[in-house]
Formats: sequence, structure tokens, C-alpha cells
Amino acid sequence: MSEQITVGVGAGAQYLGVDRVIDLGPLHPSAHGAYRLRLTVTPDLVITAAEPLVGHLHRGAEKLFEVRDYRQVLTLANRHDWLSAFCNELAVALAVERMTGMDVPARAQWLRALLCELNRLMAHMVFLTPLCPNAAAYREGVQSLMEEASGGRIHFMFNRIGGLREDVPGGWTSRVGDFLSTVDVSRLEVDFSKLEGLGVLPYADALAYGVTGPIGRASGVDFDLRRDDPLPAYESLSVTPVVRTEGDAAARVRCLLDEARLSVTLAAKCLEQLPSGPVNVRLPKAIKAPEGSVYTRVEAPLGTSGVHLSSRGEKTPWRLKLRTPSFNNVQALSALLPGTAVDDLPAVLSSFAVIVGDIDK
Repeated sequence: MSEQITVGVGAGAQYLGVDRVIDLGPLHPSAHGAYRLRLTVTPDLVITAAEPLVGHLHRGAEKLFEVRDYRQVLTLANRHDWLSAFCNELAVALAVERMTGMDVPARAQWLRALLCELNRLMAHMVFLTPLCPNAAAYREGVQSLMEEASGGRIHFMFNRIGGLREDVPGGWTSRVGDFLSTVDVSRLEVDFSKLEGLGVLPYADALAYGVTGPIGRASGVDFDLRRDDPLPAYESLSVTPVVRTEGDAAARVRCLLDEARLSVTLAAKCLEQLPSGPVNVRLPKAIKAPEGSVYTRVEAPLGTSGVHLSSRGEKTPWRLKLRTPSFNNVQALSALLPGTAVDDLPAVLSSFAVIVGDIDK
């Protein structure tokens, strides 16, 4: 068995002829949160093992839900993935609406689908920007539209139990249509020659780790809640998921590009079919979900975002459990990184769309 030493970030170059355990972290690579990635590398700097360490991320969000009413819960749920804020809110709102049997107006249903697709487009452009910087202009454009509709640039807080907080501003839908007509994903040029064959995540491993979203679909996991468990508006949109089988960094980036293109198409269809009418329902002073439990899920930008709500008939949840995409997805680094050269690590991680804050529950 070869000798093994442990070194920190930036150290260990002087140690030759022995395996090194490089402890990357705690890092702060996204909006909030931290994680550690422990790598075992050979003397010629090839990764032989990877261990994501996420336990110290826990800050008790799920316990905080239990002492807040359902309106206040939306504020906390919004924040566990800053790039998927609208979808985070929606998953919780759906859980309460299904528990109470609430009938959400049709216009709110279609606006929710439209805003989910704009949210998805924004999130994908953020991950594509390091590989093709001109994606930043599209990200800024769609984020401005989300801000105009909701009043929030990062934390939209636009969903409400029973629909949306208010209708979108006058002329907003026309501005969305004008923006979508300018989005040309083919202009986002990526050098795939540097990504092909790197960081392969096999189909079996993607299933074993419960990987969803563009990372899972890049490995052949043909699963998309917009088709497989659609919200009412999506039932009329005939979503065909983007699925590839290579499972490497190039496939993941191609999935992000193709899904961005799909989001533009779906958002345009939402505009065409958007009905008039109210966007919310009148609520009682205190919302109380009846005793029982329900599980709801939505297709967030990074994968399946699920909520398990258990109620004892009070105005606060008895238990509200989150199923966040990146909590599962980041575990797959242990199957994806072995065999990767350390020099290729930045390119591989750039293709691996996860939000570390999404791991925190």
C-alpha cells in the first residue's frame, strides 16, 4: 500500500512519490454556504478518490419551519437555492394548496409556469457564463424581468398560498416576448474539445445517487417532472426532456444549453396561452392545513425540488422536509471525479451545476 499524506489547499507540491489527500475547503463557491471536498491524488496528480463533506452545512432551516406560519415559511424556503428562488417558493405553496384543497386561478397557474421557465433560463445562464461569458448578458436580461415582476432581484417572494402576490405589471408580458426573441443560444460558443471525456458520471451511478436535473439527464436519466408529474399549465405544453447518454462534462454543458433553448420555447408558449383573470384567492387571517401529510415536487433548474409536509391541523407545520436537488447531486462527485487529472478539475466542476446552499437544510 502506498504511503499517504494529508495536505491543505496550496500545499503538498514538494511531496513527490506518495499519494496525497488534498482537503479543498471549506469553500464558498456560491451565494452562501460552504462545503469541503477531500481528494486523494497520485504523485502524477490524478484523482483516485473524492469525498464530498457537507455535514457542517446544516443550519436547521427545517426546524425553523416548524415555528413559523405558512406565509412565513415561504420566506425561508425561498432561500435554500438563490438561483431557483421562485421554484423553491412554489414547491411549498403547492404543498399547502393541496392539503387545503385550494383552487388556484388559471392565470396564476400559467404565470407560475412562465416564471419557472424564466427562472430556469436565468440559472442555466449563470452556470454557462464561466464557459461562455456572453451568457451573462442573457442572465442579466432575464433577471431584470424577474425583478420587474416581483420587486426582488434575488429573493423574488412572488408566490403566495393560493397563487401569486399580485398580477404582473402592465406591458410586462410584451417585454418578456421581446426579450425572448433576442435570446439565441447558438451564439453561446463553448470549446467542447476541452470537456469531452472528462468527469464521466455513468447512468447506474446517477440513479444510485438520485441525481436529477440536467446532470442526471446528461447521464441518460430520462426524468423531468414537467412531463412526468406536470403542473396544470405544463400539461398543455408537451415538454420533451433533453436527454444525453455520454455523462461527461461536455454532455452536461450541452444539456444546459439545450434546456436553456427549451425554456425559451416554453416561456413563449406560456405567453401565447396566458389567460386573463385573477392571480390569487382570498385567504383567511390564519392558514391551517388539515391534519395529514402530502408530498409535492417541482422541476427546479437543478433537478427535483420536493416538499414533504406533515400537519396536525395547526397554523404551523408539524414537519416540513425538503428534498433539494444539490444534496443528492453533489454526492455524485465521489463517482464522477476519480480518474480526472487535477489540471482538469476546474473544467469538470464548471460543468457540474450545483448550488452549495441548496445542500443546507
